[in-house]
Amino acid sequence: MNVDKVRKAFTQYFEGATGAVYTSPGRINLIGEHTDYNGGFVFPGAIDKGMVAEIRLNGTDKIRAVALDLSETAEFGLQEEDSPRQQWARYIFGVCREIIKRGGKIGGFDTAFSGDVPLGAGMSSSAALESTYAFALNDLFELGIDKFELAKIGQATEHNYCGVKCGIMDQFASIFGKEGSLILLDCRSLEYKYYPFDPVGYKLVLLDTAVKHELASSAYNARRQSCEKVAAAIRRNHPEVEFLRDATPDMLDEVKTEISGDDYMRAQYVIEEVQRVMDVCTALEKGDYETVGDRMYGTHNGMSKLYEVSCKELDFLNDIARKNDVTGSRVMGGGFGGCTINLVKEEKYEAFIKDAFTSYREAFGHEPKLYEVVISNGARKLN
Repeated sequence: MNVDKVRKAFTQYFEGATGAVYTSPGRINLIGEHTDYNGGFVFPGAIDKGMVAEIRLNGTDKIRAVALDLSETAEFGLQEEDSPRQQWARYIFGVCREIIKRGGKIGGFDTAFSGDVPLGAGMSSSAALESTYAFALNDLFELGIDKFELAKIGQATEHNYCGVKCGIMDQFASIFGKEGSLILLDCRSLEYKYYPFDPVGYKLVLLDTAVKHELASSAYNARRQSCEKVAAAIRRNHPEVEFLRDATPDMLDEVKTEISGDDYMRAQYVIEEVQRVMDVCTALEKGDYETVGDRMYGTHNGMSKLYEVSCKELDFLNDIARKNDVTGSRVMGGGFGGCTINLVKEEKYEAFIKDAFTSYREAFGHEPKLYEVVISNGARKLN
């Protein structure tokens, strides 16, 4: 993590001053993609890559912020009309506004931040940024906000200030992460359970296509609208169906003639994905990583063919994984680029990575990026 870089820069930008340092991680999601806003289950874990911010209260009503990785600065107030023009600054501004809306009394501060969560790779750098500032401001202003509400503040920031109608998973994982454990989260009730994740003899590795996706795209919000339309159609016959998470394949078939072909496919994927998450829970309790891997491939196929959020680069890496007998592989995150997450036996790792790099370079003119990840702790103060 970039703690030394942040501290050095903070002193330079803010006349030799020092502040408190906070961090929040990015996340992986083993399985359960696009299920969160459908009231379903997800299976994330915090990782050993994240955002680091140094913050000092400045006694004014202004925020002075430095995004070190972009070499950009911003200054803005705390009122709704003070929204900054830079997208990165709106994450910080949004967190402040969402705290104020909940009755939190905060003031101005100086801050610098940097991250080693790769942008656009599906590891949720934005949630790491939101969680860092939500956790830090709660601590610095002694607001007494509980961890669930901190996650909701990050989610509301995405909805109200960044144009992404995301679910709760990314911010939840960033706040609640626990070293050596994945978290099964029920996105409707927000009940959660830690599952030990210790795949001895396997590596968990991300291959980044280096194709950048932009989650605020119309395609993401269109998928969500499809799901909501189908849930509403099913609800007319089955009032107990609040989200697609509650629906069965038979219920979906009942409304097939009332919905578009695209909407049917989107819903089919979500209903099948909810079941795959349950299968992985059972498999992890038995230490059965082969079943985990099989369900990961099922998720990729569904995201590619039914939900249509993959791309040729992601499908290519998934095919390479199959060819190299990788235990499990799938697109991770919202789609439209980013990473595949791969569960690979240690003895097959080197051959897989070599083939992936060589074949991908031949096909697309550049190599994918490689990230090995370790499951780590959530938001915290560092000093």
